[in-house]
Amino acid sequence: MAITKQYLKTKPICKVTFVVPAKEAASVSVAGEFNNWNTEATMLKKLKNGNFKGTIDLPKDNQFEFKYVVDGEWTNEIEADGYQWSDYASAENSLLIL
Repeated sequence: MAITKQYLKTKPICKVTFVVPAKEAASVSVAGEFNNWNTEATMLKKLKNGNFKGTIDLPKDNQFEFKYVVDGEWTNEIEADGYQWSDYASAENSLLIL
């Protein structure tokens, strides 16, 4: 798993690219504070090499909790900027700091 951040010079935006290796998976999405934890709002596209990839624009100078949803199973990003405990989920969420 990997996250790439590209900060735009002309706008207060960061293009965040998520890459999830999941050759056996049928679907992968990113759910988090930036999309109201909607598991269908940010679907990643499956590439020929078996990775799933997607890019979203987020406002910089913020931080967001998120998780991947791989075939319905919630999972954290191992290369996240940190982790935040969620009483609602009774688990840690990945943290994205921009």
